[in-house]
Amino acid sequence: MARRWYAIRTYSGHENRVKKFIENELAEGRFKDKIFNVFVPTEKVTVVKEGKKKSRVKAFFPGYILIEAEMDDEVKNFIRNIPSVVSFVGPKGNPVPLREDEVERFVGRVEEGELERVDIPFRVGDSVKVIDGPFTDFQGIVQEVNSRCPSAGPTGGAGVACPPGI
Repeated sequence: MARRWYAIRTYSGHENRVKKFIENELAEGRFKDKIFNVFVPTEKVTVVKEGKKKSRVKAFFPGYILIEAEMDDEVKNFIRNIPSVVSFVGPKGNPVPLREDEVERFVGRVEEGELERVDIPFRVGDSVKVIDGPFTDFQGIVQEVNSRCPSAGPTGGAGVACPPGI
């Protein structure tokens, strides 16, 4: 039987618990010749809150892990009986191998470190106050939000919008 990648559905937030369970079994010597890799797709998320950046690691696909294995009935039953595992991804919960391009997309992107995003708590139309720079203490309306920074147009004393890009 060939080594293939499979997706496993777990309870959301329990991905690392399931991964650790499988890795503990592998460390004890069970399934060492049948399970080769257990992978939880994650991304680094930077949140800007109260002017401070905080980074945390978040599941890229909450509730799913990937496993590289030679699938047989013994491995299937072992995975299905792990606490917090719902089922395999496939028809009627039966394991279906992932295509190579799908595996490359998940595993390759995470290994290259591409998955980093900034989560900005602003929306277009929000009222903001500039707290730093030449426009300190000016009020503005968020006109555009992108991953680098929000763009606001401060309003002058007459209520006329100034150019965006602060």
